Amino acid sequence: MLKKQTILSLIAVFFLVLSACSNTSDEKAKNSGNTENEKRMDHSKMEGMDHNKMEHSSSGKIPQGLKAAKNPAFKVGSKAIVKADHMEGMDGAEATIAGAYDTIAYSVTYTPTTGGKPVKNHKWVIQEEIKDAGTKVLKPGTKVTLEADHMKGMKGATGTIETAEKTTVYMIDYTSTTGGEPVKNHKWVTESELTSK
Repeated sequence: MLKKQTILSLIAVFFLVLSACSNTSDEKAKNSGNTENEKRMDHSKMEGMDHNKMEHSSSGKIPQGLKAAKNPAFKVGSKAIVKADHMEGMDGAEATIAGAYDTIAYSVTYTPTTGGKPVKNHKWVIQEEIKDAGTKVLKPGTKVTLEADHMKGMKGATGTIETAEKTTVYMIDYTSTTGGEPVKNHKWVTESELTSK
């Protein structure tokens, strides 16, 4: 009788321990799932942060002194496929060339005048959108004042040149691969970011 009670007690304890372990691992799995979801949400917020502030369409007004390209690879009015991902839905979109200009394109890191974290390697700001840039290529590391207004808080911001490239830049009209309203006069994509249709 005593032996039977001892065995039953041991079985009961065994099930209690097993149940506790199961609850702990369920809790861990639930917490782990939450952490993964939080990470995914944070990542998507970060990925979309700069793009959401971008001025999707512009008036098409070009900076003073910017000259039309004499012999661009993509003629104004022609179609091309975008190979850049400056904004969500841009990569793979069909574009119509709205303008082609020979200049120097820079990627820049700057802190918005509206506050917040620095925007790193923004592509592209051109020579004519940098205050007192002159005509010479600015070297990486050069501190500049931006006159471009592609994004909120960009105009008047202090930035640092990251890369410089003499190229033809294009203003394009396109419809995002994710849908929505057509984007008009997007500034800028470089020649290497376009491919023939």
